[in-house]
Amino acid sequence: MSSGCANNSAAERRVLSLLHDRAARGHLPAIYGHVLRHDLRGSDPVATHLVSTCTAVRRPSFALRLFRHHPSPSLFLFSATIKALSLSLAYAPDAFHLFALLRSRYLSPDRLTISPLLKAAAHIADLRLARSLHGFAFLSGFASHLPVAVGLLELYNSCGHMSDAHKVFNEMPQRDVIAWNLMINGYCKKGDWESALGLFRRMNERSVVTWNSIIAGLARCGQDIYTLQIFHEMWETSGFDPDDATVVAVLPVCARLGELDLGIRIHRYAERKGLLNDALHVANSIIDMYCKCGDLASAKALFDEMPQRTVVSWNAMIGGMSFNGRGQEGLDLFDEMLRRRERPNGGTFVSVLGCCTHEGRVERGQEIFQSMALEHGVRPGMEHYGCMVDLLGRRGKVVEAYGLVRSMPMRANAAIWGALLSACRSFGELGMAEVAVKELIELEPWNSGNYVLLGNLLSEMGKWEEAEKVRLLMKGKSVEKSPGQSLVVAEI
Repeated sequence: MSSGCANNSAAERRVLSLLHDRAARGHLPAIYGHVLRHDLRGSDPVATHLVSTCTAVRRPSFALRLFRHHPSPSLFLFSATIKALSLSLAYAPDAFHLFALLRSRYLSPDRLTISPLLKAAAHIADLRLARSLHGFAFLSGFASHLPVAVGLLELYNSCGHMSDAHKVFNEMPQRDVIAWNLMINGYCKKGDWESALGLFRRMNERSVVTWNSIIAGLARCGQDIYTLQIFHEMWETSGFDPDDATVVAVLPVCARLGELDLGIRIHRYAERKGLLNDALHVANSIIDMYCKCGDLASAKALFDEMPQRTVVSWNAMIGGMSFNGRGQEGLDLFDEMLRRRERPNGGTFVSVLGCCTHEGRVERGQEIFQSMALEHGVRPGMEHYGCMVDLLGRRGKVVEAYGLVRSMPMRANAAIWGALLSACRSFGELGMAEVAVKELIELEPWNSGNYVLLGNLLSEMGKWEEAEKVRLLMKGKSVEKSPGQSLVVAEI
């Protein structure tokens, strides 16, 4: 063996050794410099390992650069680069460009090429593309390969097309827990909690992720009773301990149902398991639960005990004060937040403006609203304008509220016009109320209540002919009046 070949082999082994060292992975450009110095660009093992390392450290741009500098990429290098590019939506088109290049060179894609390509397609979430790739995988004989089948499930889930996902699932020769979890998640995202629960009941083997998927999915679908039922099953009979994801999924359900006792049990469990120290979002969720159950003392005690807080922690506590009508305490907490140099975000300002509304603090609310962009770099959004319109309207400053609506950089939504309308009616501003209702009709032409309200307003103002025109307009648009029902019946 010549000394040049020996040196190249030694250099190649050195690079491969570096790439297997986790500490060295953060120095990819330096390692690539070593490759260039020793003229190893054409080494397929080196290039493939470099690209695979880019995948591990999430550097798709560097992977693409390495690929483009390779004189003659192999199928392995194509597959490794497509996998690196499948990490994000931004590089998904590049993954498909490489796939087309691969086929133009008469290389036959294998299952290691197809699986990451399916992941790249999942970012794009295009049903026609999904079916095209499915067809290609089937004709290539890879559709029954477990990673490819799981990739197809994930792809159809991203497209929201569970009927195709279900076909893939039924045709799988074997199904791992990941496949079951994907189906459960997919059905829950579509709101089909019954199918998700049916699959869950059919499973022989479950993981913590499975339990968390069905609990979070049922909670997302508003099936609070079923959520707690499954949670109790997990806690008492499954053999799995609830983790931070379980706790965070079930606590909002406790809040909605007013299940304070269960919330307290979960809090104690989280303390025993060390979740309060290990997962900050658990403490934040417990604070939010206490606030929504009306136990501000427990919420504040936990908040004060937290060794560190995020803006979410402050928002939960300030929002809890607002939710429970303790506006001044919420404002005091906001002042403390600023003194500690914590940076408020959009959610903070929604909560603190709500505190101003509860206290009727118009001037303070206006000061805070003005400070958002000027002092804190937070651009007011629709929800912040809505808070201000509500604050001004409740204090009878209807003209100011209307002026604020007209000055908004975005078109006001139905909630804002509804808040203005309520204020107009409370303070006898019928002319402005008419404007608000007409805006509501334009935004919600299907809502019969808006037409009825406008007709009644016009009648109150003595505009009988216009009121009749509204009723004819409603009839012409085939907008049916909603049937009346008692409050008792509606709540049942």
